[in-house]
Parts: sequence; structure tokens; C-alpha cells
Amino acid sequence: METDHLCIGGGPAGVFAALTAAANGKRCMILEHNKQLGRKLRITGKGRCNLTNNCDRDTLLANIPANGKFLYSALSRCTPQDVMAYFEGLGVPLKTERGNRVFPVSDRAEDIVQALQKAVQRAGIPVVHGDAAHLILEQGRCLGVRTADGREFRAGTTLLATGGLSYPKTGSDGTGYRLAEEAGHTIVPPMPSLIPLVTKENWCRDAMGLSLRNVTLRLYRGEKCVFEDLGEMLFTHFGVSGPLVLSASALMRKGSPEDYRLEIDLKPGLTPEQLDKRIQRDLAESPNRDLGNILHALLPAKLILPVLRLCGIAPDTKANTLTKAQRLTLGGCIKAVSLHVRAFRPIEEAIITRGGISVKEVDARTMASKRCEGLYFAGEILDLDGYTGGFNLQIAFSTAYSAGIAMADNF
Repeated sequence: METDHLCIGGGPAGVFAALTAAANGKRCMILEHNKQLGRKLRITGKGRCNLTNNCDRDTLLANIPANGKFLYSALSRCTPQDVMAYFEGLGVPLKTERGNRVFPVSDRAEDIVQALQKAVQRAGIPVVHGDAAHLILEQGRCLGVRTADGREFRAGTTLLATGGLSYPKTGSDGTGYRLAEEAGHTIVPPMPSLIPLVTKENWCRDAMGLSLRNVTLRLYRGEKCVFEDLGEMLFTHFGVSGPLVLSASALMRKGSPEDYRLEIDLKPGLTPEQLDKRIQRDLAESPNRDLGNILHALLPAKLILPVLRLCGIAPDTKANTLTKAQRLTLGGCIKAVSLHVRAFRPIEEAIITRGGISVKEVDARTMASKRCEGLYFAGEILDLDGYTGGFNLQIAFSTAYSAGIAMADNF
């Protein structure tokens, strides 16, 4: 089967590239591993789909910790506002929430997926299903793909948009890396990003299920603070997760996970002096009660015993016997609960994959391969990743748009 343009991967990048090329009058085809398009898209943003971030280009680039300069052209040609206008044009009303995060008004990722599916149908883009086995390469040019069952799909240009290694059941199983290597590309070793963290401290399992809001999380490498933000996090049976933790993990790019530690400020709205006065007031109001009972007014129940253990204070210590040194130690701990990272969770649990096709081997304006004529890339398969907040989907849409335009222009 032959077509002008073949997009391997039916996620947001592959579909958006195909729709972009089709809008320029070209015949396109999508090869998808799954039975449906957008399987991973359905679970993004906890099923709500954080589509993009309603910000300017400089803010976007500030939220892409590596290779941001490579995206300068792509983000200029397809901005968050362009993405928002496109989906609203498909009939999906959008809203902007805290942190400029953009969601469908319905809070249903399924609405985004269905809008893309209908757009694909209206554009007359055939979707074929199968597993890409090998690229068809002749004299330094990519002419399409051969599937595992022996079918050949030939095209003037071929786009690889197969994702990374996170959530492999959705189709992001690393296939695209192998195909790119066939064409001579270098793969920056894939690593998890936006990933929960396993801690050395076992007490986290005692707080399992506890969600903290309005706390400040700091990430340290040695004595240097490399991340600090206010928000939400979650204790689990293995350690910690939640938005703050996922964002912090994206900064863990040097050394091993064990080089990092976390500090949680449980009362960021209080200075150490204000917190000490609050503790003194609580102690004075109940001088004969156990400290473990008094702290219920200050801390979540699941954190009282862990915090007291970290301070070396017995929970049955009477309020009127607590020394000043113990009181200051308690306040200091509440302002800086320390956790030491042992490991990332498995990459299969990562929201996004760090690493992938080296952007040094890709044209930043067109997303075309510098190693193989007729081959293009878009989305997570590239060595590009951003923080949480819709930045990774914006990367997918922007790179896909550049690729789709270039594919249409070049064939």
C-alpha cells in the first residue's frame, strides 16, 4: 500500500502530524499498534487531559529542562494558543486552571480523543493496525515500513511518533528507538521522568494514602537546592508521589537517585518563629496531655508518630515536660521533614520518558532526520521532556505541526 505520508504511531503527535499534512492536500496514513487511536492520551491528566499550558514561549522554554533551544522554532510555529484554538475549533470547549493548565471543560480526556478521531475521519485519513517491524531503507532513504506480519506500507515521507517507554501497555514500548537505530540514529539512554520516588525511609508506608496540600517540597543534590515549589504530594507504600514529587523527579538528571534528598515544609505559611509560638500555645492549652494527642491540631494524624520519631521525642511525653530544645527540634522538623531517595519507580510508571532520539541528529525546523532522507520524528520519541502542567503534550503538538508542514512541503 502506498501513500504520500505515513505516520507511525496514533498518539497525539502522530495524529496531529497526519492532520497537518492532510490539511495541506496530501494523502496520509496512520499505522497504529493499538485497536484505537490515543490510548495513552485517554489517561493523561488523571483522565482529564492536561492539553497544554496557556503561557508564552519563554515560559514554555523555562519548563523544558533540557534541549529547550531545539524547540524554539517549533514552539513559535505552533503555540499553546494555536493548540487551544484548534481543539475549540473541533468543538471541545476548554478551560484554564491553576498554573495555566488547560483542560477540556468536561474534564474528560475522551472528548479530546474523540475530537481527533472525528477529524481523522473527516480528513479521510486511513488508520491501519499493526506492529512496525522494520523501516524500508534504500540508498539512505526511508521509503516506509514493513510490519511484523509482512505487510509493506510505502510512502514519500515517514514519521516516527511511537512515544517512549512509559506506559508500555498503551503502545509506548520503545519500538521507535529500534526503528530509528536502523536508520543510523543515536538513542540517548531512556530514563524515567515525572516519576514517583522510592525513599530509604520505611515510615512512608505508615502514612500511605495521605495527601498533603499546600506544602513546600525541596529537592537537594548534596547541599544545593535544585527544586522548590508549593503544592500537593502523596505518601505511598514505597515512598512519595503526587504533582510536587513528579515535578521534582524531572530535575534528577545528574548522578544516581541516591544522590538526592527531599525536604517537606509542612507549614510553609508560618515562619519558624511563628510556628514555635503556635506550638507553645498548643502546649500551654493542654499542659498535662501527651504530645502525641496535642499535635492532632497541627499535623495530619498519620504524620504525628513519624515526626516525633524523627525528633527523638516519645509520643507519651507530657506537654509540660517538653524542653525548649525538644520544642525547637520539633518545629525544625515540621519545617523540614527529610526523606532520602533510594530509587525511581520503574520506567513503566513514568508519565514521560527522558532521553530518546538525539536532537543533534534532527533538523529543529522540520523535524527531519539528518541521517536518513524521508524520515521525520515528533513527540516523546525525541530527547525532549518538560515538567508537569501540559508542557509535554505541547511539545508533541508543536513538533508534530513542524513535521506535518515539512512533510507536506517536501513531497
